Order: sequence, then structure tokens, then C-alpha cells
Amino acid sequence: MELRRLRIWLPAVALAVAPFVFGAPGPAAASSAPDLGANVHIFTPAMTQAGIQAELNTIAVAQAHNQFGSRRDAVLFAPGTYGSAAHPLVFQLGYYTTVAGLGLSPDDVHIVGAIEVPNQCNNNALNQCFALVNFWRSVSNLTIDVHTAGADLLPAAATAPESPGCVGSNELFAVSQAAPLRRVNINGLVFLFDYCGGPQFASGGFIADSKTGFVINATQQQWITRNSSIGGWSNAVWNQVFSGVVGAPAQAFPNPPFTTLATSPVTREAPFLYLDGNGSYNVFVPSLQHDTSGPSWASGPTPGSSLPISSFYVASPSDSGAKINSEIHRGLNLLLTPGVYRLEEPIEVTQPDTVVLGLGMATLVPQNGAPAMNIHPHNGVIVEGIIFDAGPELSPVLLEVGSGREASDATDPSGLYDVFFRVGGPAAGRVQTALIVNSDNAILDDLWVWRADHGNGVGWTSNTADTGVVVNGDNVTAYGLFVEHFQKYEVIWNGNNGTDVFFQNEMPYDVPSQDAWREAPGVDGFAAFKVADTVTSFTGFGMGSYSFFNQGLDIFAERGFEVPATLPPGSLHDLFTIFLDKVHGKGGIRHVVNETGGSSTILNPDAVVPVVSFP
Repeated sequence: MELRRLRIWLPAVALAVAPFVFGAPGPAAASSAPDLGANVHIFTPAMTQAGIQAELNTIAVAQAHNQFGSRRDAVLFAPGTYGSAAHPLVFQLGYYTTVAGLGLSPDDVHIVGAIEVPNQCNNNALNQCFALVNFWRSVSNLTIDVHTAGADLLPAAATAPESPGCVGSNELFAVSQAAPLRRVNINGLVFLFDYCGGPQFASGGFIADSKTGFVINATQQQWITRNSSIGGWSNAVWNQVFSGVVGAPAQAFPNPPFTTLATSPVTREAPFLYLDGNGSYNVFVPSLQHDTSGPSWASGPTPGSSLPISSFYVASPSDSGAKINSEIHRGLNLLLTPGVYRLEEPIEVTQPDTVVLGLGMATLVPQNGAPAMNIHPHNGVIVEGIIFDAGPELSPVLLEVGSGREASDATDPSGLYDVFFRVGGPAAGRVQTALIVNSDNAILDDLWVWRADHGNGVGWTSNTADTGVVVNGDNVTAYGLFVEHFQKYEVIWNGNNGTDVFFQNEMPYDVPSQDAWREAPGVDGFAAFKVADTVTSFTGFGMGSYSFFNQGLDIFAERGFEVPATLPPGSLHDLFTIFLDKVHGKGGIRHVVNETGGSSTILNPDAVVPVVSFP
């Protein structure tokens, strides 16, 4: 879906206070503060709320509509309380903006107010408001004590056609892919759609390691919540998955389409930056957990260990790939400050247990047809908070995890957290496979792997990409796998004993003809998710594939999912396909999995076509 002119919602002080630039958290931390660059904004309770509000509004003005821009921002709050019930701190979260607390616990930072993501609106008309492109932003490691001041915070020029005071005492988070809530405590109602801007669909999201009040899902098409505690959940649309969630609705797929697992089989929460009692910066790395439910911090500190900031090379976008590699090869971890890194050579991670942490949606773009990053060891490498963009020259892969098929240690898995891939959108890009996972036991936690359907450099022969994800490792576990629009198989799973909890897919929109899109003679289209014929064990939960072929031709895929019929009975749970948009869509998907399940076509638009268990 493409954007035209958009409405912005901002607090009334947005244009009334001059920008305010902040540095390190305060005197106690000054000596240990690394240089995180101009686009890392660090706030402390000692600062004036007016100044904090002004700077947050300046960021929001720059980023609210900046869908394919190059600016990146990280907002960090030192431990303490910001805002009050009488004067709440309420701000809008735009593109490429990450907000995080710098405490060791989410309870160390309290925002009394709200962090809002409203609809994008065209021409100030309610019927042209949507959240389908609210991507690339995040909130983590803090508490939101929800308070808003209603009409006092909504300038008249920005509210039309909404009624004044529409935003009440709730957290409004109307997002789609690549916009996680991670390690947050929200004391209040949570709305995953914007009821003020004319309720329209939103397209997916991710909550992990969090605690919330009651969640109003409403028009959210799909969502995964993992290892959290919620005060309740209002409804489902097409696919709502809960893994290890206290307070989750009961298993009910397909009516309503709730998929609920009592525990998550194996987890390792994402690393995060924090300030210790001496004001020094560290990165906390949580420990591996098995068969868990609820937040990792619910009953005490999250198990894990800390790394001092001195063990990291703090990179800036001006650094070359060669410079970054020289620092990694000295045994340092890597912290990527906000910006776009145009790499003349791949980043080569050569040591096990390396942590690669991105701030502000740091973005890696290979320039010469090479990968953006190669991870060579199979054990303990953690990558968090990075966007990988395909470059102008065809790359074989953007990120490869593990070299070859060496043995790996199940007690020390590698992991990807809030890692997002794009082919096209900002500019034309080309890649064969976005992500290849060779390491056994790897954990994939919130990935959006996207061949762009709108933006710059978009077209069947422009942003070319065969496959989104290839998993070769055994015992790989994925939570929140969003893969869209690739030109052949979207996901190929070659490893044994894999698990995928939640899968969301849209097949490519722009297939020019049926002859251009067949996996084999006589087999129309490509399955979205292909489990290799050699695989003897694979488990999946809550997996959906959608079709929207928009070239005016009847394009068909024979099946949404293709798996060995020899898998153990009941290996796959809660599969479905959907036909989108009976006005503009054509063709469809003939079967859900192999030759099982009905068709999704214009005859049953926007309806879940389910298979509850297979084989």
C-alpha cells in the first residue's frame, strides 16, 4: 500500500519549544559514557519536562512520515520517572525511532503518559487512514503508566476529522511489521489499532517479555505475543498466536483464530543497554531458558550476565567495513550507532559469543554484491536491532549465520532479535536469499523479511529476490517469522527438528504471468513455506499465507505450504490461507498444505481457509 499525503498527530508543544539536544545521563555517568553520536538522545529525570517534550516532538516531526528516509534515532531514558498524571509525557513514535529505558529492570524507568503510534491519514479523511505501513520502530525496557490529557494534547489543525479528546487513557500502538514491544510494562489499556483515525486494518506485530493491561486487538490482522503477561485480549481477526503468555485466551483456532501454547519451548531474551549503579554503561545478555511462560523479570531479575561497554567497538556510519572488521577481529563486540552503513565489504563476525547490538534501527547496505554480514562461528552470536537492506549489486545473501554445517552447542545458541530485511523500498536492491541460517539450535525472534511491494526500485525485474529465509541448521526455533513477496519459495526449511511459532506471509503481488511463476512443470506458483523432502521432524503453529495478485491476471499458487507427507501426525497446527481484496485481487491459492484444505479465491475473500492439523 502506497502513501500519499499524511496527517500527523503531535502534542501541542511540538512547534512551541525550540529543539533541545542532550548528551550523557549526568555527572555520575559522564566519565564512562561512550560517544553514541548525535542521533542518540539520552534523557535524565533532572532535565526539564518541557525540554524533553520539545526534543521528542522534534524527532517525531522528522520521522512521522519518513518511511524510506535515511535518518535514524535512538531515544534512551536514564532510570527515573518522566511526566506525571497532571502533566503526562506523551509523544509520537515515528519511523526508525527506538525508545528504551536504561535500567536493569523495566521498573527502573517510568513514563507517566503514553508513547503513541496513530494511523497514517491521507487528506484528513477518516476513510483514508491506516496503519498498514507503520513499520521500523520499537519500545523496550521501560514502564508506561498510561495517562493522557485528551484534547489538551491535540492541536486543532491535527485532529480533524477526529473529535477532540478522542485519545483517552490508553496506550495507542497501531503498528504493522517490524515494530516490537519488548520488555515493557504497560499499566493501562493497550490499543493495537487507532480508533481515533478511522479504524482500518493494521498488519501484524510482536510483544515479548512484557506485561500489559487489557489489549484491544480490534483490526490487527495478525499478532504474536511471547513470554508475557496480559490482562486480557479482545478478539482475533485472522491469526493471533500466544506462546508462554499468562492471561492468554484459550486455544480456539479457527473460530476464533487463537493459537495458544502454554509455554515456549526454548528462549533467550534479547540483549539490552543499561546503566549500572555507578553510572557506567553495560550490555545485559539474558540466559537460555526452556519451557517458560511469563516475563523473564516477573519474579526477580532476568537471569544472565553483563558485558561492560568497554568490550564493544562503538561504530558510526562513517566507519568502513574494514575498520569494523579490524575491531571485531581484536575480540570486541559491536555496537552500531544510528545511521545507514554503506559497506564496501561484509562485516565478518569471527568469534563465538559476540554480541552485535544496533541502536535506532541501524541499517547495513552492501555496495559491491557481497553479503552485509557473515557470522562464522555457530555458538552464542547474538544480533539485535538491525535492518539489512539489499544493495545495488546482486548479493548471494544479506546475512549468513554459521559457516558450513559444523556442530554447535545447544546450551549456547546463536540468535537474531528484531532483525529486519528489505529488498527495495528505499532504493532498488537485489539479492538471491536474504537470510541463511546454518547454525544448529539458533533462535529467530521477530524477523520481518520483506521484498518491497511499494516504495523506490520496486518491480518484478527491479527488486529481484528468490527466497527470504533458508534454514539449514537442525533444532532451529523461530518466533514471529514474517516473510513477504519473494519471487520463489518465501521460506525453505532444510533442517531437522525445527519449530516455527507464528508465520505471516503475503505472496508476491506483482507476478507478471503464470508462466513466470511455477515451481515445476504443471505446478502453479511456489509454496510460501517449503519443508524439504529430507526433513523427518518439523513443528509449526499458527502459520498463514495470503494472496493478492494485482496485475489483473488470474495467478494461482497450487498450495500455501508444502511439507513431507511423512512428518509425524499433527506436526503442523493451525494453518490457513486467505484471498485479499476482491476488488483488485485475482487468482488465489488452491490448497492450504500439499493437497489438503480448500481454496482461497475471490469466491471467499478475506476469510480464513483453515487446516487445524496436518498430516
